[in-house]
Order: sequence, then C-alpha cells, then structure tokens
Amino acid sequence: MTGMNRWWALLLAAGWLAGCAAAPDAAAPTATPGSERLIVMTHDSFSVSEAVIAEFERMTGAQVEILPAGDTGSALNNAILSKDAPLADVFFGVDNTFMSRALAAGIFAPYDSPAAAALPADVRLDATGRLHPVDVGYVMINYDREALRAAGLTPPTTLEELTEPRWRGQLIVQNPATSSPGLAFLLTTIAHFGEDGWREYWRALRANDVLVTDGWEDAYYTQFSGSSGAGPRPLVVSYGSSPAAEVYFSEGALSEPPTANLDVPAFRQIEFVGILAGTPRRALAERFVDYMLGPTFQADIPLQMWVWPAAPDAPLPDVFAAFAERPTQVVELPPERIEAERERWIDEWTTLVLR
Repeated sequence: MTGMNRWWALLLAAGWLAGCAAAPDAAAPTATPGSERLIVMTHDSFSVSEAVIAEFERMTGAQVEILPAGDTGSALNNAILSKDAPLADVFFGVDNTFMSRALAAGIFAPYDSPAAAALPADVRLDATGRLHPVDVGYVMINYDREALRAAGLTPPTTLEELTEPRWRGQLIVQNPATSSPGLAFLLTTIAHFGEDGWREYWRALRANDVLVTDGWEDAYYTQFSGSSGAGPRPLVVSYGSSPAAEVYFSEGALSEPPTANLDVPAFRQIEFVGILAGTPRRALAERFVDYMLGPTFQADIPLQMWVWPAAPDAPLPDVFAAFAERPTQVVELPPERIEAERERWIDEWTTLVLR
C-alpha cells in the first residue's frame, strides 16, 4: 500500500515490539553459506515472522535476504533506477497508489502463479500477471470512545459532519505529501466528493481547524487523545486495525480497545508482490511469490503488518478478528488515474490547506 507508516513499525521504534514477533523455529534452516540466495526488496514497514522465513528456507535450501529500501515511493524508484542491473529478485510493497507507475516502468516479469487464482477477483488488479495481491488494508478515521462520551458527542456518521461546528478543532489528518495514510485520506475525499467537490470539502475542514501533521506517529501518539499520546483531539486518520493493535500491544491490560473507527467512507489499499525482470533466480523467485500467497505467509500477516491477508480463507488471530474493522463504505480510484493525477492533487491540497 504506498510507503505505508505501519503500526508495527512505529511501535517497534518506540520499543513496544521487543519479544512480540514470533520466535524463530528451533530447527536451523537447511541452507548453507554456499546455497542460493533470494533477495526481496521492500519498503521499510515490511514485517514477517522469522519462523515463516525459516520455513521457506528449509523448503528450498535457499537463503532469504530482506532489502529495505525506504518508503514505497523510494523503494520503487530504487527498483526502477536499477532496472538494467536489478538489486533484488522479488519486490514487495507496490500498492494501488503506485501500481500504474510500477507497471509502466516495465520492471516486473509476468508470472502465472497458481496461488493467485484462488484470490478474489476484486484484489487482482493486474491482468498481466506481473503484480499479485498479498494484503489489504483500510485507512479510516479512529475516535477516542471515552472522550466523545465525556463530551456528550455521538460519533460522526458522514464525512460531511466533520465540517460542522461541533467538530471544530477535533480532527487530525496527515500531510499527503509526506504520509501514506494522509495520501489515502486525500484520495478518499476525492473519490467521495468528486473532482468538483473535494477542494470545497478541504476548505471547509481548514475553516473548521483541522490539524495537519507530517506523519502518522505524531498524529496518533502526540495529538490524538485516544492512545498513549494523550493529546487534545479525539479524531485521527489511522487504520481499521488500530483498535485491535491497541488491545494486542497492551499485553493484557485492555480487554477492549479505547478507540473505534468511524463508519464513513474509507480508502482500500492493496499491496502486491512481483518478480523483478532480469533476475537470474527466476524459479526461486516464483516459489517465493507462491509462498507469500500461500497459507503460512498469509496467516502471518495480521499480527505482523496489521492488515488483512489477501486470501479470504486465511485465519485471523482472535484479537484481530474481534477488534479490526473493515469499513462498510469502501472507496477506490483506478490506479492509472491516481498515477496521472497524484502530484497535481497533492499540489492543490497543499495550496488549499497549508498556505
């Protein structure tokens, strides 16, 4: 999904994830120092249990090297610039906001993965077989349940309500030029209000004292009242899985989340994996793509990257199933339109909201 600022990555930076990832399997991989090596380039927010990687290494006798390359945009640019001498064999993390750019650059090789056929048609956006869906996430507006109760406020049920006087100074969003959820929320408003209406909506939000932060971490942990940041505002753009993460990372202190999601339009982000053209390890790369779409990797996704597996039959951990909410109103824009208009939209938003 973009250069996504994932919950797990920011908690890791805060030291919250120490010891929470699945432990490596006790049995050592069969790979040896001289065995084949598979390099997977990805964005910095990628996470997978060591045991899951170890299983693939045992199955193949290969060694897997994860190559973080910045946020999604930076990682994709690195892959494009190194097209003639690929830095990796597989690339994970292109999402539907960067998909058209990735395909137009010609950096991925077609692969008819047998595992992809079992995935829902609505997430298989690339008919050429170059990009295969791995996970699905939703950028939503979280609210502080207790803060709204104490103020006698009922959670908004439409985006339009956020421009009303009672919500003045209550909402935190992120800058779409510097934040993945910020961009997703901008796209939500464009999809919902249309090309003729989104600008007026943002003018109204600005007039209603919306707060803009550079990134998710400052928004959620400093400005938002419903988390450990204990800030002054009860509404924040975050993820549909954020309430579940609140419970999970409380280590038993919470039995239900202090936050919930507004039932308003929300943007769906889909992340893809593809084989980089020119890899000398094509067969091994194919096996890794199949593995990412298979049951072991898919089941690992929720508590590692706090998004939904692309495979609808993948099991969800209890805390995720109980408290991670899919929106009832999902909005999307065609990837090719996002690619064509993204920079113009961001520039216009900047002029409207920040200047």
